[in-house]
Amino acid sequence: GPDLRHFLRAAAAGQPRPSPELPTEPGSTSGAPKVYLETYGCQMNVNDTEIAWAILQRSGYARTKELHEADVVLLVTCSVREKAEQAIWNRLQHLKALKARRPQARARLRIGILGCMAERLKEEILHREKLVDVVAGPDAYRDLPRLLAVAESGQQAANVLLSLDETYADILPVQTSASGTTAFVSIMRGCDNMCSYCIVPFTRGRERSRPIASILQEVRMLSDQGVKEVTLLGQNVNSFRDVSEVQFQSVAAPGLSRGFSTVYKAKPGGLRFSHLLDQVSRIDPEMRIRFTSPHPKDFPDEVLQLIQERHNICKQLHLPAQSGSTRVLEAMRRGYTRETYLELVHHVRDSVPGVSLSSDFITGFCGETEEDHQQTVSLLREVRYNVGFLFAYSMRQKTRAYHRLQDDVPAEVKKRRLEQLIATFREEAARANAALVGQAQLVLVEGPSKRSASELCGRSDGNIKVIFPDTELEDAAECRAPGRAQPGDYVMVKVTSASSQTLRGVPLCRTTLSRAAASH
Repeated sequence: GPDLRHFLRAAAAGQPRPSPELPTEPGSTSGAPKVYLETYGCQMNVNDTEIAWAILQRSGYARTKELHEADVVLLVTCSVREKAEQAIWNRLQHLKALKARRPQARARLRIGILGCMAERLKEEILHREKLVDVVAGPDAYRDLPRLLAVAESGQQAANVLLSLDETYADILPVQTSASGTTAFVSIMRGCDNMCSYCIVPFTRGRERSRPIASILQEVRMLSDQGVKEVTLLGQNVNSFRDVSEVQFQSVAAPGLSRGFSTVYKAKPGGLRFSHLLDQVSRIDPEMRIRFTSPHPKDFPDEVLQLIQERHNICKQLHLPAQSGSTRVLEAMRRGYTRETYLELVHHVRDSVPGVSLSSDFITGFCGETEEDHQQTVSLLREVRYNVGFLFAYSMRQKTRAYHRLQDDVPAEVKKRRLEQLIATFREEAARANAALVGQAQLVLVEGPSKRSASELCGRSDGNIKVIFPDTELEDAAECRAPGRAQPGDYVMVKVTSASSQTLRGVPLCRTTLSRAAASH
């Protein structure tokens, strides 16, 4: 299944991901306008691409993965760093040539910019690139059919209104990975944290959560389709709060993680993340549940207890630290100190034994000194994450840092610090993974390994990639004949070697999630 690292790397490198081909609806005519969708940036954008497609499909569009066949080209864009935006400007130059070469006989090619960059740069996009016909922000996808109709007449059309309640709850995105083993379910949109470096509150608006009933319906549907792993998605996934029904309003609010604070006042009422996690994990005992991206402030004990108790909630947590220096964390307005963060890490490890941890870090933030940087290096050593996403700071307009702080760390210093953080992270991840050698890991098979057709690839509970030979396997329950593992099967693998990114091992047997948990 697609994993976040791949997406982030692709986004950082500015490479688009053509969305997977989906069967067109039965009865679709060859005369239907064809839409080509290209996704940049985070997993939320991948999810939004499928929402936009579901809306267009209802309006009689067909989908193509061949750019030259398209009547409409839509780019779902990212604004998180300068590099991500530059990739789109470059792509538009390519599309300009495509538009110019289009034969007169064909209807004019319509080009649309969707997502965060549309939200941030509406005017500039429309003025700078006359070839862009449609601009639609993250909360305007329902308006796409109208915007495209306006564009058909040769006028530019835009809608970048942000909403306080749009969650697209009634639009079930047509989205699974190529193997159909893993899927992502959006549970909330937007972010209220206002960290000083971050553009997300400005491009995706205020936090709002999808009604629990619609989430459970979508997860049930995926379970019926045979999906074996669901990742709950949100910009701030664990601050989920469903206030869609009157009786939910009087529920007591959970506290923040110990020692954490927010820039906004506590929000009373609503069904919270622990309630959702409880309900989702009960749907299918053979379906793994993950969630991303959380904020470390929202890990009350109820959530940690559920992760520890439920065999199908993965013992894997993303704890974005951003920096190891209290001074920098304060400038970032993260709402915690280094000490508070480390206390949370120890508490998480005590509550969920064997938990696998990942994190995000920004290096070279405004005013970061060499001493601050060394504090981050030492945090990486102290925590020893299994997975890390590390980036050099890129200043964004509209953010508090843009108005109040100086982007004063030179590019070459950012680059050097980033390299040091990556090297440190890899050393520690290699050590963390080496500790798993000799142990058995339950792996959800995703498909053949990219490097070798004779090996299979999947992920452990801790979300680490595991590669093992594709051989005849006994079935643990002995109810199935021996055979080769298929995507969607659970295989017990004994780890024989490890690197910072990957585990390798020998398969022991095919099994089930429940059976593996019972024998553990």
